[in-house]
Amino acid sequence: MKTALELVAEAKARVHELSVAEAAQAVAAADVLIDVREPDEYRQGHLPGAVNMPRGLLEFQLSSNPACQNTDLNVLLYCKTSGRAALAACAMQDMGYRNVRSIAGGYDAWAAAGQPVQQSKLPQFG
Repeated sequence: MKTALELVAEAKARVHELSVAEAAQAVAAADVLIDVREPDEYRQGHLPGAVNMPRGLLEFQLSSNPACQNTDLNVLLYCKTSGRAALAACAMQDMGYRNVRSIAGGYDAWAAAGQPVQQSKLPQFG
């Protein structure tokens, strides 16, 4: 049986990971920037312009979204530290997407480098 870490290592060997410095330029060029973390993680802070498609729902959300049907989309993925993003990138490659990359170190490396982040605002009641 393979461990989760072994699966991530295999995925990282298959996908193109960008450093945070490279990703800063790639964000602007991406057709879609996808945060594959869970919604509560996304709400706490995410890259500006990122859409949230949790890793567990990614294939279903891509398949049901007409805007994501083009397998030539320039896609940039990230998660907290890059493991889920690598697995998601492999899944997207298996679906036929040809231009999928992920951010090495994920959100944590991005934020630690002082790159811009934003928080989702929750509605105020009362």
